[in-house]
Amino acid sequence: MITAVDQPNYIPWKGYFDLIHDVDLFVFYNDVQYTSRDWRNRNKIVTPGGLKWLSVPVGQSTSRLICEVEIPDSEWQKKHYDTIRHAYGKAPYFKKYKDFLEYVYLERRWEYLYELDQYMTEHIARDFLGIRTEFADSRDYKTHGAKHERLLNLVLDIGGDTYESGPAAKDYIVAGDYAERGIRLTWKTYEGYPEYPQFSEAFTHQVSVLDLLFHTGGDAPYFIWGWREEKGAKSFLEE
Repeated sequence: MITAVDQPNYIPWKGYFDLIHDVDLFVFYNDVQYTSRDWRNRNKIVTPGGLKWLSVPVGQSTSRLICEVEIPDSEWQKKHYDTIRHAYGKAPYFKKYKDFLEYVYLERRWEYLYELDQYMTEHIARDFLGIRTEFADSRDYKTHGAKHERLLNLVLDIGGDTYESGPAAKDYIVAGDYAERGIRLTWKTYEGYPEYPQFSEAFTHQVSVLDLLFHTGGDAPYFIWGWREEKGAKSFLEE
């Protein structure tokens, strides 16, 4: 079983879903310290005026775990919806996802940040990208220690034989400790993604997956992982 563990992000970029697609089980890392001004509560979209941050107001305190971060009010929800609608209302596939956006931003009240992040991530993954990966919460497993040790203990308790990690974790993961415990460690790369039509002269990959969905609709999986599979098939045929 291939597993991955990552902190929940607000309407993540396509690379986050690329990692989810690679594994059998994706675990939201909720019982670790919350970091402010990070991807937990914000992401970027492309607007006619350039890139714009969408930030869920949760305060700046880092004296809490991710699962403890509350959303004190719902005033931001309609603002985010209106900003997204104004930015992408003329995109080819905006209407395809309009009901989903209205439910998230206009109909439902979110109490905790992790609930919002996980709902949007799982729904986009399963219903819009066709990903069949299973999801879990780190609080369902035994975790202790700090940073590298804590993550390794979590992976061990999950019981997978392969762990796929994002490249940022190279700063603290000790690869040898995984090998000693019989766990194959692989590193995800986020290179080579093809561009697609975007409301910007200077294309940027580091924006919310919503940008990709609104512009490409059902073809979105191709721009996340399908191009890689197609490239592999072509290479095979050439040989």
